Amino acid sequence: ADYLDNGNNKMAIQQADKLLKKHKDLHCAKVLKAIGLQRTGKQDEAYALAQEVAALEPTDDNSLQALTILYREMHRPELVTKLYEAAVKKVPNSEEYHSHLFMAYARVGEYKKMQQAGMALYKIVPKNPYYFWSVMSLIMQSISAQDENLSKTMFLPLAERMVEKMVKEDKIEAEAEVELYYMILERLEKYKEALDVVRGKLGEKLTSELQSRENKCMAMYKKLHRWPECNALARRLLLKNSDDWQFYITYFDSVFQLIDESWTPPAEEEHSLEGEVHCSIEQAVNFIEERITEESKSSRPLRGPYLAKLELIRRLRHRGCNDEYKLGDPEELMFQYFKKFGDKPCCFTDLKVFVDLLPPSQYTKFIRQLLDVIPLAAAAENEVALPGDIKALQQHLCVVQLSRLLGIYHAMEKKQKLAVVRELMLRYRHGLEFGKSCLKTELQFSDYYCLLAVHLLLDLWLEGEEAAVWQCLTLLEEGLSHSPSNAQFKLLLIRIYCRLGAFEPVSELYSSLDAKHIQHDTIGYLLTRYAGSLGHYAAASQSCNFALRFFHSNQKDTSEYIIQAYKYGAFEKIPEFIAFRNRLNSSLHFAQVRTERMLLDLLLEANISTSLEESIKSMSLSPEEDDIPWKELRDNRDLTVLFSWDPKDRDISEEHRKLSLEEETLWLRIRSLTLRLVSGLPALGHTIQPKNSEKTAENGVSSKIDTIRALLQQLEAAVDSGKKFLEQKIQYPVLGPPPTRMAGFFSNGSCQCQTSLFYLVSDIYELDTNGLEDSAEIQERIGNSFKSLVERLTDLFNKCKGDLIEVRDGTLKTHPNLLENLVFFVETISIALWVSSYCDSVLRPFKSNLQKKKKKKKESSVAMPPVFTHFLDYVTELQTLTSNVIDHIKGLEIILTALKLEELSLKDTLLLQEEKKFTKTVQGKVQSSYHHSVQEIGELLKKRLDTIKKLKI
Repeated sequence: ADYLDNGNNKMAIQQADKLLKKHKDLHCAKVLKAIGLQRTGKQDEAYALAQEVAALEPTDDNSLQALTILYREMHRPELVTKLYEAAVKKVPNSEEYHSHLFMAYARVGEYKKMQQAGMALYKIVPKNPYYFWSVMSLIMQSISAQDENLSKTMFLPLAERMVEKMVKEDKIEAEAEVELYYMILERLEKYKEALDVVRGKLGEKLTSELQSRENKCMAMYKKLHRWPECNALARRLLLKNSDDWQFYITYFDSVFQLIDESWTPPAEEEHSLEGEVHCSIEQAVNFIEERITEESKSSRPLRGPYLAKLELIRRLRHRGCNDEYKLGDPEELMFQYFKKFGDKPCCFTDLKVFVDLLPPSQYTKFIRQLLDVIPLAAAAENEVALPGDIKALQQHLCVVQLSRLLGIYHAMEKKQKLAVVRELMLRYRHGLEFGKSCLKTELQFSDYYCLLAVHLLLDLWLEGEEAAVWQCLTLLEEGLSHSPSNAQFKLLLIRIYCRLGAFEPVSELYSSLDAKHIQHDTIGYLLTRYAGSLGHYAAASQSCNFALRFFHSNQKDTSEYIIQAYKYGAFEKIPEFIAFRNRLNSSLHFAQVRTERMLLDLLLEANISTSLEESIKSMSLSPEEDDIPWKELRDNRDLTVLFSWDPKDRDISEEHRKLSLEEETLWLRIRSLTLRLVSGLPALGHTIQPKNSEKTAENGVSSKIDTIRALLQQLEAAVDSGKKFLEQKIQYPVLGPPPTRMAGFFSNGSCQCQTSLFYLVSDIYELDTNGLEDSAEIQERIGNSFKSLVERLTDLFNKCKGDLIEVRDGTLKTHPNLLENLVFFVETISIALWVSSYCDSVLRPFKSNLQKKKKKKKESSVAMPPVFTHFLDYVTELQTLTSNVIDHIKGLEIILTALKLEELSLKDTLLLQEEKKFTKTVQGKVQSSYHHSVQEIGELLKKRLDTIKKLKI
């Protein structure tokens, strides 16, 4: 066991063998040996050994524990349940084995059996937790039941009765048990009863969370539309803590609800269960003013009351009452707020919500008013006035962010914008003085100046200023050198490098972000979208692996969380964990990465290091199966991970999200169908009965071609939908979702090539079943297909020609679309070769038959059917074309190596010396990345060329 713990698996196996020579029936030694075998990659031997022991139904703790570990490593949790089912039969009164059995069922989600196991445990040892495990399993049955009705009429009422029994017998002990009762009543929509539980004696047990009772009461009042209670409770809680924002929202919601219902308090008795109720705007206005007066007496400044006043103004305006309540002018209130809280980083996000209260004509005046109160000092007459401490710097930063949000920078001319960029960078470098003592992991106080400068330069780049994008990269790299753990710098660098077609620097940046757990799903798209499409195949494999490792471990990890939740009675978390797991399993990104990873593996290996058939078998791919949950697909991408201070009309909108999801799904459908079509090729090549034989239908091959034809129709439909979608010419914001590769796939002709290749498969199959004799028409059709394919592939190659990086007017311009076209070319030629090897497998037997006939008849000339010449010409032309592309790539490599970037006269003399250093680095990175892409693409094409040479029949 020690050897296993230290990872020395071979020694562990040897030690176990020694033990087994002496005691050949030592179960535990066998299992430990099996663990060693499993970890050294001998899965089959390990499984056989484990089953030997399991068949004996062991009941000793060591063997059971060891087998549990082994099965878990094999990802076969269902075997653990069988193990403990047997152990419990033999030792029926063991509390330990029963609870292991319960947890084993929890791992595989067998809720019905969990319910029974929980009750069996309770019978042996009447402890409350066991009883409630059983109740929770009923709730889980109700959640997982497909039939809504069944869960409302059977599972939940049964769970409710089980808890009521405990309540009547006064056996409720723990807070978790009350939580569970509340959860059942809430799911049954018995809100009144739930409220009584929380307000009654049982509610006193709800103590672990702050305001747990109040929050639950509030939720029930809202469900029951009891606005007087909502209002009174919110009012009471705000008196206790006037900084709790959620209760301001409830307070306002309920006041306006009561006004709309023209509710009046009863004359005699209490206003409501929770005390006094406010039901008029006057009361609300007075209440907020009182909170502000109270705040001025408190020892630390509170933001809540001031923001609540702005929120109330916003709501009143929305209802059409402008200023009859004398709450003051929003502009003045925001100014006062800035004076009080402007040195806090949250000031900008607080005010951002309320800027639409300002009329656009006042924007410039408002910003000037804010600037006037910041203590800035200029060293000389014409110089920029700079802050003297961090407080003043934060205030100034807040104003700059607001200027961007109000669109003041967007309205400027190019010259003004450049002047602002200079000023922001000056302020950025000056601000670094305040952060000299910062640790490597801390951000510099002035980082946002640098980011805002880059945003301005991005505006200029989009308006056609080519040099601006290089300046963006320069400033970001400089920023990163001072603030090495600033994620925003890294994310923005990733986006810009990818837009320029340079993937090499991105891998390193992404891994330095140190993305954890769920982030592989939320921001992984930044990496996986570009790696393969820019020709960095090795990096693409690696980035897919990162993501897939997370998705696969999610299954196992979630089971462990659920088990912990049972152990500690955190019942309300269990449905959340299950929902989390489902959300990840139906993640759009997961489906994309799975599909792209398999296509990539085929591209790199099929018919190079292993045959196409073996590759497909090892991925257990089959054309009939579609494992993507199309209807449940969830877009878990975080599209706002990059900070943006853009005004609403330029920022990413709900509409953009919807369109991006639609585009991603369409593209995924095309890719997934392509993968399934390729996976159907090997099955067609297996021996085919002549057409008059009756076996065709039984041996399943005829249905294989039907599958291929059906998939081809689906592909055509998906392509049509894709084209329709692209007709909308959607432009996402520059920091919004990156567009898919679909537009390039259509415009460069790869799509037509790939589709016609799959049509060719259908024709060749037909030739195979009809034989050579009476198939002149099919042969001619195949010949024409070969001709047009070569033309199309040549067209595709022509769209890859041109310089990848060119120097124009002293600035660099990259052409990432040429790189993407090259990558599509490699993929399309690979599909062409897989189809060709299918042709080859069909034509070879025909040829050898003809040669046999020739020998028999001793004739000197048996006429060769035309299809052979067509095929040979086609293969020769493919070979020539591929050689040409390889030569073209060699040429690109030479040009890229010869590019002397140092000599670029960076005409922008505004660049300081230190910036020039970073510009050099950035351009070097882009050049090296393109060089790397071209090398990888060239290497792969050479391997493909070798497979073409083998195709001479």
